[in-house]
Amino acid sequence: MIGTGPILAALKDQSRLTLLIWGGLAVEVLAALITARWLAAYVAASTLLLSMLPLFFASRLNIRLPRSIVAVAVVFVFASIFMGEAFGFYERLWWWDIALHGLSAVGFGIAGFLLVFILFEGDRYAAPPWAIGLLATSFGVMIGVLWEIFEFVMDRTFGMNMQKTGLMDTMGDLIVDVIGAGFGGTMGALYLRGRALGSFAALLDAFVALNRRLFRRIGRKG
Repeated sequence: MIGTGPILAALKDQSRLTLLIWGGLAVEVLAALITARWLAAYVAASTLLLSMLPLFFASRLNIRLPRSIVAVAVVFVFASIFMGEAFGFYERLWWWDIALHGLSAVGFGIAGFLLVFILFEGDRYAAPPWAIGLLATSFGVMIGVLWEIFEFVMDRTFGMNMQKTGLMDTMGDLIVDVIGAGFGGTMGALYLRGRALGSFAALLDAFVALNRRLFRRIGRKG
C-alpha cells in the first residue's frame, strides 16, 4: 500500500498555473455549496478530483510526472469538464469539442510512445523510429475508439446524447483522433532521431530524467 505522503508532496510541488486552477476550483466548490448550487458544486468537485488523478496513478505506478505534463493534464480536464459543461463552451464554440479531441489524441499518442519506450528500457535502437511512432499512434487511436464505444453504450443504455449527431459526430471525432495521435506518434519518432520540436523534446527529456530507472538502456548503441 502506498501512503498519502508522496501524493500530498506531489500535489504541493506543482506549477503556479496548476495550483491556481486547483485553488479556483476549491473556492468554487465551497461557494456553490454555501449558495446551494448543487450541480455547480458537483461539476467543480468532479473537475478538481479528475485533474488530480494523473498524480494518483503515477504514485501507484511509482512514476514521477514533470510539472509540465501535470499542468497540461489539469488544463485539459478544466477545459473539457468545467468550462465545457459549467460554462457551456461546447454549445458556444463549435470548435471546442474538436480542439479537445485533437489535444487529447496528441497526448495519448505521446503517452503511447512513452509506454513503448519504457518497454524497450530507453533503447533507441531496439526498433526503427517509424515503427515506434506507429505503435504510439495506434495506442492513441485505440483510446479514441474506446471512448466512442463508451459514448455509444451510454447513449443506448441511459438515453444520453453524447454522440450528438450520431454517425457524423463519431466519424468526425475519429478523424480528429487519428490526426492527433499521428502527430503525437510522429513527435515520438522524431524524438528518437533528435529532431523533435523543442517543447516536445523538453517534455520527453523531463519525463526520462525523472524516471531514469525505467530507461536503463537509453545510452545503448546496439
